[in-house]
Amino acid sequence: MKLKRYGIMAGLALTATVALSACGSDNNAPATNTSSASKVDCVSGKLAAAGSSAQKNAMDEWIKAYQLQCSGATIEYNPSGSGAGITAFAGGTVDFAGSDSALKDGDEQTRADARCRTGKAINLPMVTGPIAVVFNLDGVKELKLKPATIAKIFAGTAPTWDDAAIKADNPGVTLPSTPILAVHRSDSSGTTDNFTKFLAATAGSDWTYANDKAWKAPGGQGQQGSDGVADAVKKTAGTIGYVEWSFATNKSLNIAKVGNGAGEFATLTADSASKTVAGAPVTGTGNDLKLKIDYNTKEAGAYPVVLVTYEIVCEKGTPADKLPLLKSFLKYTVGADGQASLTSLGYAPLPASLRGKVESAINSLA
Repeated sequence: MKLKRYGIMAGLALTATVALSACGSDNNAPATNTSSASKVDCVSGKLAAAGSSAQKNAMDEWIKAYQLQCSGATIEYNPSGSGAGITAFAGGTVDFAGSDSALKDGDEQTRADARCRTGKAINLPMVTGPIAVVFNLDGVKELKLKPATIAKIFAGTAPTWDDAAIKADNPGVTLPSTPILAVHRSDSSGTTDNFTKFLAATAGSDWTYANDKAWKAPGGQGQQGSDGVADAVKKTAGTIGYVEWSFATNKSLNIAKVGNGAGEFATLTADSASKTVAGAPVTGTGNDLKLKIDYNTKEAGAYPVVLVTYEIVCEKGTPADKLPLLKSFLKYTVGADGQASLTSLGYAPLPASLRGKVESAINSLA
């Protein structure tokens, strides 16, 4: 089912808001769906969510698709960034949060658990968002970069485009001697957390800043949100940055091939990204489906720079007037139709084995 994305831009905050009217009932009881698409149990009510800007385009699509099959509900998603979303969830101002990193043990998990009162907060993987290393370089449309080279670029130790490391990765390519402007996120970002996890895991001797939602390396240029990074790379020659694949495709940006643990330079595709996620073990317990990504994957053809966006919810403790719609909407997003819509938006569907675990966890929410 091909659907147009629906979005509203208001000032500096981007909020995807879809109003859905009458699902055949004014209460929260499931109603029978008559659409030709996969059946959805329609529920009336209102949900507010916030967080990951990486999944904004997916949320826009899902909310629009849900509207075509269901009504009587209002679903709002504010792509305020992963850190802001977790804060809003812990503070009780949103019903679920999107985050490109699972809740961290310690204070972050504790604050989220406290909000749930009768249960704990859990991480439900929902979107595979490959991180594209995007560049704008006059006369160069294809670029290969090993993890160590990417680390040098963003750490500032490879300051020009004709640096020896970049030339070694790209024999036969004419590279200018112009300075590199590396663009990073200025806000608290799960994309930054995952990108720097990749650098720390694969190029530790060249990347000494560990990983964090906040950018730690000196130099470069900070931009707000994935849109800001993509726009900066699009507009300025000599730039390089990191954004989710969906933003790279929407802006028609050049995407570098990235070296993986198998010694290949992998092209970013839905299939190559899914190979990395399929091999990720679940490190959470019970219905908490936190994953551990192997950025050094030796799987042939695997693209190693990926993030998984989680929907953070209460395993128990969601208010009774919110729970039916929350379960209905999340079951749609992880279902066959919801996941099938992702590829055209620049995401990769969850592996089938993981989808089944997420569906089971959603059914258990109380």
